[in-house]
Amino acid sequence: MENLALIESFSEFKDDKFIDRVTLMAILEEVFRSALKKKFGSDDNFDIIINPDKGDLEIWRNRVVVEDGEVEDPNEEISLTEARRIEPDFEVGEDVSEEVKLIDLGRRAILALRQNLISKIHEHDNTTIYKQFKDLEGEIYTAEVHHIRHKAVILLDDEGNEIILPKEKQIPSDFFRKGDNVRGIIESVELKGNKPTIIMSRTSPIFLEQLFFQEIPEVFDGLITIKKAVRIPGEKAKVAVDSYDDRIDPVGACVGMKGSRIHGIVRELGNENIDVINWTNNPQLMITRALSPAKVSSVKLNEEKKTAQVYLKPEEVSKAIGRGGHNIRLAGQLTGYEIDVFREGVEEDVELTEFSDEIESWVIEELKKIGLDTARSVLEQDVTDLAKRTDLEEETILDVIRILKEEFED
Repeated sequence: MENLALIESFSEFKDDKFIDRVTLMAILEEVFRSALKKKFGSDDNFDIIINPDKGDLEIWRNRVVVEDGEVEDPNEEISLTEARRIEPDFEVGEDVSEEVKLIDLGRRAILALRQNLISKIHEHDNTTIYKQFKDLEGEIYTAEVHHIRHKAVILLDDEGNEIILPKEKQIPSDFFRKGDNVRGIIESVELKGNKPTIIMSRTSPIFLEQLFFQEIPEVFDGLITIKKAVRIPGEKAKVAVDSYDDRIDPVGACVGMKGSRIHGIVRELGNENIDVINWTNNPQLMITRALSPAKVSSVKLNEEKKTAQVYLKPEEVSKAIGRGGHNIRLAGQLTGYEIDVFREGVEEDVELTEFSDEIESWVIEELKKIGLDTARSVLEQDVTDLAKRTDLEEETILDVIRILKEEFED
């Protein structure tokens, strides 16, 4: 009876945790052998017969019959008198199999055994979950918002697995309520202790690539290849695409009529502005395309330093730089070149670094972040607009402009 009481939950484990029969039996045998080893010092001479579906368990100890008074190891040997209590016709040298009842292990041992069993089941379950999600790294996954914390959103999938979406992996415009379905990529899976930690990301460029695979049939079918994707989450992204089939226009196929195909991706990413660009192995042409929507006049490359001097008409410069410097920054990431913008036809100009004696270095760096690295490029800007695009106060910008006018325009 006590056997049934101990293992009555075997079938429940099998059903709830989706453990296959072979694995479950291996776990059960391991747990019982551990208990036997602790009780008797060795489990080598024990046979364990388990039927987890019915909750049946039998443990048999095999011992050799020896003469009375010659028992050296009570676990592996049994005296002739004791053996004949089991079966009257036993003789010295024969093997005796005797059933061991769980109650013989002691109540405390039984409680410990059951706890060990539960622990092993959970450990197996966690290992299975780890392997399952490790295989899903880089793939899109959907889960439901369970709990919203200050630094992360806790999600649960249909099987009750916990997935963490950290604040820094969320798009700035993301806003979630309990019960919302959230899509992202499984970015990383780690075993901390025995519990897997599953991290989701909505800011990774891989999430953008995977959305193209889901939403654009030609990408899914392999007719269009995504060469590279870069993004500033929630703001702007650039995706370089190519096709080995000359009959396919990769950009047109991805964008669709009036943006119909890419609209779902843009909406998923919080109205992120996505530029789709034709890939080319020609670096000058690639830089020209990457700086779209600006029209580039010419490009001078330094292959050794991986830098590019790009010349544009004055009215095209702000387009090339983009709001907050996003366009030029993404173009650099997409092409692998550090891009410097120059105004075509403007002969006289001075690098901002020339004014480092009068303008603090952090101010110069703040201006360079949005592509303003010469005196003239700063003087052409609107003060209010500069304050919005940088972390500089209007008063600081006015001081910079005053210094530049005094030294540069004179």
